[in-house]
Amino acid sequence: MSSSNIRNHLSLLMLFILIIVTGCHDKVDVGHKSDKKLNVVATIGMITDIVKNVGGDRIDITGIIGEGVDPHLYKPTARDTKILKEADIIFYNGLHLEVRITGSVFKKMDDITKAIAVTDGIDRSQLRKTSEFIGGYDPHVWHDVSLWMKATENIRDTLIKRDPQNAEYYRSNAKYYLTQLTSLHYEMQRLSAQIPIKRRVLVTTHDAFGYLGKAYGFEVRGLLGINTEDEVGIADVRELAEYIIENRIPTMFLDTSSPPRGIFSVQAAVKARGFNVNIAGGLFSDAMGTPGTPEGTYIGMMRHNMKTIVNMLQTELAYRE
Repeated sequence: MSSSNIRNHLSLLMLFILIIVTGCHDKVDVGHKSDKKLNVVATIGMITDIVKNVGGDRIDITGIIGEGVDPHLYKPTARDTKILKEADIIFYNGLHLEVRITGSVFKKMDDITKAIAVTDGIDRSQLRKTSEFIGGYDPHVWHDVSLWMKATENIRDTLIKRDPQNAEYYRSNAKYYLTQLTSLHYEMQRLSAQIPIKRRVLVTTHDAFGYLGKAYGFEVRGLLGINTEDEVGIADVRELAEYIIENRIPTMFLDTSSPPRGIFSVQAAVKARGFNVNIAGGLFSDAMGTPGTPEGTYIGMMRHNMKTIVNMLQTELAYRE
């Protein structure tokens, strides 16, 4: 065989080896890149916001109950059902808040273990007991920032368990977010302290703020009960009107998840008895504000609520006294 033929054969052999090596290398790279982000779904916005802060860019997050939507009444759509079934992890509040989701979709899922109730990590002795709600506990836990911190820890631990290779990333994000929540909790305490204890009375459309009252020293009265499916009766209006007149309550507060009709009826009943009570609006109860605004985050929503309450009560107290 001539030297030129040998060179040609060697060249073909080297080319063949190069193709094999390159092909193998590409397969290794594809395998290395197969670590996809966790597909996480959350129910209420307050949970979605925690997951965004803790999961960061290591997850894809979808929140299914949006701005101004009442989770007590929310009915999952066919699209929601598909999203929930395809999720790697589902975070929901629990305590029978999202009863139409847990009572229908979850029962049809093949793997129910991927659904995590963020309130499960909270000692039941710290929850508000109530006989009027399914399960015996008030589900509006997020209105006490110190309890919502425990929900954050539960979400952190779940993400670490499902994605241990990013454990330090989740721990770091959670640590930073928990620091922010600690500051928020103390800020809420300082703000509430600006109102004299005997004047810390919060009258609202529905009884969603019991945890806020317990944590920050307010007596809370709601026209509707804990569940917004309750209907306002004449006796409810009369009873709340009597309470307002007897205690000289200056202001009632509307919330974003309840119809205002009942509160206006109370105002009219109070006025008929010779006393005036103002109506202030804008407390976020069961859903956060518009995405992209401060109230569209959990921290911004809580800060807005407390500042609205304190500012309004301070103004009314100064005027009437």
